[in-house]
Amino acid sequence: MSIDHDAQAGPAAADDAAAGTAHDLAIGAVEEQFALLINRIRNGIRDRAERISPGLQPAGYKLLSMVSRSGAIRAGALAEMLATDKSAVSRLIHQLEELGLVTRTPDPEDGRASLVVATAEGKRRMESTKASDQAMLYQQLSSWDEAEVRRLAELLAKLNDTL
Repeated sequence: MSIDHDAQAGPAAADDAAAGTAHDLAIGAVEEQFALLINRIRNGIRDRAERISPGLQPAGYKLLSMVSRSGAIRAGALAEMLATDKSAVSRLIHQLEELGLVTRTPDPEDGRASLVVATAEGKRRMESTKASDQAMLYQQLSSWDEAEVRRLAELLAKLNDTL
């Protein structure tokens, strides 16, 4: 004979079980939306890389973006930021150099090392791509109420604080 533990525990336990299930379903819905968002972000990075230079891989775009934001930076620091090995970063830097988007300069603190710097053209292309992306985001969110946009920003900040 099977015993229904929820029935024995009473209505409060049944409500807790239902709430737990509803909470689990809500988390599952968030997970599903994140999967869709991550796929769209990956596709967006691939598109941005193509806009920077046809054939540029997403990793090259990410590296150029980091160099553009940080200014002069060592290849080792870029490898850490990208969570990849130095040889892969070296190949990406070489590709970006050939495209005229970055250059290497001697590190004034360590003559054996060099710093990677975005060229004026690299910065221009990144700024153009960023401006285009910002315009698209503005257009997509312009139909939302201001309160909805603020709430989205608050929830994203809360999520970022908990990660």
